[in-house]
Amino acid sequence: MQAFEHPSSEAAWEAMWAPYDETTYRAVLDQIAADDVVLDIGAGDLRLARRAARVCRRVYAIEIQKELLELAARDEDTAPAENLVVLHGDARHLPFPRDVKTGILLMRHCTHFHLYADKLKAAGADSLITNARWRMGVEVIALQAERVPYQQLEMGWYACWCGATGFKPGPVEQLTPAVIEVVQEVIDCPKCQTVIV
Repeated sequence: MQAFEHPSSEAAWEAMWAPYDETTYRAVLDQIAADDVVLDIGAGDLRLARRAARVCRRVYAIEIQKELLELAARDEDTAPAENLVVLHGDARHLPFPRDVKTGILLMRHCTHFHLYADKLKAAGADSLITNARWRMGVEVIALQAERVPYQQLEMGWYACWCGATGFKPGPVEQLTPAVIEVVQEVIDCPKCQTVIV
């Protein structure tokens, strides 16, 4: 018998699936090029993966919940795309295909951002399209870009490789529009020590 997990736990939230709105899907699809090979992590019922397959060369879709994949297979209105490869399993443990160039992670409640970003980078992917760090909107992260150590950031918004985001305070006289508008990619932020991989 499987133990009941209260939906307020991080593990339960991460296991839940919910489709996003058209604006979110459009923001993702606008970032995909015709020659891309995409990996959709937590693909749910494949509604975004199928649309991405119409835009790019190949899509790998990983989904842990077999019921969602069965639901997608019963969808009579959507013929399976030849360039869509569906993988049933846990993305934390499955190896990522080596030809992936772009990852998609639409999961505002993701607690494994660091793991997925590391795996995508190791597979040679260039970018990750996600809403996992800021929990809103969609951002494109350059996976292979250099990141500055948090300690070198004087002041301003930061997004860390561990998945944490925040604002590093500093002297008020140094607060400029540029400081407010730019998000610096960092490593080794204060929350890095608490992130469990």
